[in-house]
Amino acid sequence: MPHVLIARDRPGALEVRKANREAHLAYIAETGVVSLAGPLLGENGEMSGSLLVLDVETRAEAEAWAARDPYALAGLFEHVEITAFRRVVG
Repeated sequence: MPHVLIARDRPGALEVRKANREAHLAYIAETGVVSLAGPLLGENGEMSGSLLVLDVETRAEAEAWAARDPYALAGLFEHVEITAFRRVVG
C-alpha cells in the first residue's frame, strides 16, 4: 500500500534544502520507490516542505526510507507525517 510523506521544513532552512537538493534527487532515483514528489510552497512561493508518495508496503519501510533521505540527514525538516494511502483517482 502506498504511503504519503509530508514534511515541513524548519523555519529559515531554505539554504539547507538548496544545498542538499541534488543528493535528495539522487536518493529518489536510486531507491526507485517514489511515484510522485515535489516541494510544498509557502505563501511567498519559495520551497517550504516536501510531499512524496512512496510505493512501499509498510509504514516501517516508509519510515526507513524517510530516515535515509539526505534532506532528513541534513536536519531540514521540522515535522514529518507519514500515512498509508489508497489511490482512488488518477
